[in-house]
Amino acid sequence: MKAWTYMTANRPNSVIYTGVTSELKYRIQSHKTKKYKKSFSARYNVDKLVWFEEFDSIIAARAREKQLKAGSRAKKVKLIEAMNPEWKDLYETL
Repeated sequence: MKAWTYMTANRPNSVIYTGVTSELKYRIQSHKTKKYKKSFSARYNVDKLVWFEEFDSIIAARAREKQLKAGSRAKKVKLIEAMNPEWKDLYETL
């Protein structure tokens, strides 16, 4: 089963959210429509997919998520900019 670790950002790129899912396109759509109104991503408008990584298992994806969440913002920015230097919304590429 495929799984993804991903990062989303708000429009000025001042807030980054890190998550994990087994349905990337559906999960990002949930962020964009603010399906969970009281969630962190809804409150801070963090709905622009800026980075993702695919794994063969949800366990591996969760381990990567935990690693990223423990890291600094600078490390996250470096990872995002290596894949997506212009911080474009990658949702349409899915």
